[in-house]
Amino acid sequence: MKKGFAIFWMLYMLFFAIPFPMLLYYNIKSDDPPSLTDTNPWLVLGILTLSVILWIIILIGYFRKWVLSNFIAKRNIDYLNRNGVPRKADIIEAVKISKDNAKYNSYELRLLFKNLVDTDIIQKAAVNDSKPQQRRFETGKKVDILIDKEMKKVPYFIFAGTVATINILVVFLIILGWLTLVALIAGYYIYSYQTENAGMGWRFIVFWHPLILCPAILLLYRVGLPSIFRLFEGGKKGEAELIKFKGLKTTAKLLSANQTGTYINAQPMVLFKLEFVDYQNKTRRTELKRIVNLLDLGSLKQETMEIFYLKENPDRIAFAADLEEIS
Repeated sequence: MKKGFAIFWMLYMLFFAIPFPMLLYYNIKSDDPPSLTDTNPWLVLGILTLSVILWIIILIGYFRKWVLSNFIAKRNIDYLNRNGVPRKADIIEAVKISKDNAKYNSYELRLLFKNLVDTDIIQKAAVNDSKPQQRRFETGKKVDILIDKEMKKVPYFIFAGTVATINILVVFLIILGWLTLVALIAGYYIYSYQTENAGMGWRFIVFWHPLILCPAILLLYRVGLPSIFRLFEGGKKGEAELIKFKGLKTTAKLLSANQTGTYINAQPMVLFKLEFVDYQNKTRRTELKRIVNLLDLGSLKQETMEIFYLKENPDRIAFAADLEEIS
């Protein structure tokens, strides 16, 4: 269900990034060739350069996400196998998510183990079991894991003995798809020039042309929206994972909880003001913004809340309930 919903939203956003700007531009544009004589050539050059730069940023981002990420993940897994901090994890829940005829048995696990400062945490993890006869991933069993002590590379932890391999054929097909995308973009530049130049070169290009509007919207999706959500949530990328794996757990007193007036997907954002005592027995007061489900508004009346905080920077906190959902 979640996968289908994600695909729907991806296609929905893709429509407004590519087909919609094209439909808008070509339906608004007059059938008569516009007068391009008075167009400032330096402005045209700037718009064209900006368009090319935006597409280059998009293409580099896709190449990194589709191709380089596989090699980066393999490198990081090899690093963890050599330098990861070992921990024993208890499997407190194991749910089989693979089909009966699948090549491997896949499980979604809930693990209980000590983080880098020996605080008990619960972590969700998915795993492919290549040796089902050993029945290693069952509720009540223990597994060995390795944690990145710096918490700077993804994945932040792996199962001990994890072997990462690169499927060269798959990578080749992905590169072929990326090159096809490059060819399509280059072809659209050629098509636009041949059908719109009216003998005046690139003077036809404007800020609302799809050649600049499409990459701008795609870049907004890729960079702008995640940044906005992180701003609303009051955290940086990887902040929650860092606090979970390097944080201490304590009980904080809820001083107040007030809605900020901001809503995300019709859910109100709430500003929590908290007070807690850190490991040095020092009383601290801090604030944290959080999106609260309308059905959970009753939780705003409770007197205390479980939190995690960084030992080296106690003002960086997160709710324990939120951290349990991280996978």
